[in-house]
Amino acid sequence: MTASSHDLLLSDYNYHLPPEFIAQEPAEPRDTCRLMVINRDSGRVEHRIFYDILDYLKEGDLLVINDTRVIPARLFGRRQTGGVVEVLLLHEIRRGEWECLVRPGRRVHPGEGLEFGECLNAEVIARTEAGGRVLRFHWEGNFLDVLQRLGEMPLPPYIKGKLEDAEKYQTVYSRQPGSAAAPTAGLHFTPDLLKKIKDAGIQLSSLTLHVGLDTFRPLRHESVVEHRMHSEYYQLSEDTVEAVVSTRKSGGRVAAVGTTTTRALEAAFSGPKPICSGWTDIFIYPGFLFRATDILLTNFHLPKTSLLLLVSAFAGRNRVLGAYNLAIKEGYRFFSFGDAMLII
Repeated sequence: MTASSHDLLLSDYNYHLPPEFIAQEPAEPRDTCRLMVINRDSGRVEHRIFYDILDYLKEGDLLVINDTRVIPARLFGRRQTGGVVEVLLLHEIRRGEWECLVRPGRRVHPGEGLEFGECLNAEVIARTEAGGRVLRFHWEGNFLDVLQRLGEMPLPPYIKGKLEDAEKYQTVYSRQPGSAAAPTAGLHFTPDLLKKIKDAGIQLSSLTLHVGLDTFRPLRHESVVEHRMHSEYYQLSEDTVEAVVSTRKSGGRVAAVGTTTTRALEAAFSGPKPICSGWTDIFIYPGFLFRATDILLTNFHLPKTSLLLLVSAFAGRNRVLGAYNLAIKEGYRFFSFGDAMLII
């Protein structure tokens, strides 16, 4: 697939979504949300329920999940001047040092101290190119335990209420703490559905890519190719790499659960030999050659985002935007707690 200059204009990846289509609560049970199925070859669209995903996976296929776990990354504290400050942890650069978003950012300068409680404080040590801050934290005990006590779950701003059960914003297979946002395509799985998938002869492998908010932010340049992604760290086990290689050699298909899983897979298999771990700023937009992903499971994404561009790269811009317009017409629920799309 070759991208024309028209494909690479950001304004061509916009659509209007009435706010009442933004899901505020997840489906209950998780696997009863709606599932739009798109066939890339025929263009056929089907409207199903998520647990029907078993009808589209077959023995010998491989389902790859992102086992990252969202941390209580939103902290509220005070500056040395006494002013209130809000901090959102994005990713850990090295032990104790985190890239963060800070509000009010313009008033928080390098060298300033911040306090979040008796057992947690931080020093602002740098600004980032994107306008954030690097904070060096000091704490007593285990850092994740401190966050559990003092932090809040960083729900996206379009979700207006607070969750009574924070586990609703975690996948049932989350294991590796570190994300500032959930890999939302995985929120629809239940333990029972995963068991049925395995029992059907479909392999299940995991990788880890901690999700940063840069993934969800609208792009700023009208020319898509001018955008630069923040680097994110990914890790695949040797078993997962081998599962991907053997599945494709045997004629099976690799199904990626979510855009973050897709980015990690494509980063790992971008060269002549698979790279099990490392930092990647891979940016997937129309024209990209997919080397490791045959099926994509994803949610419905915000306009003008790298997520929508990735899905368009996989299925074609016109087909994806046509499907989004159809989803609005059919009353699908959008974004993190919304319905799902399976592209085969």
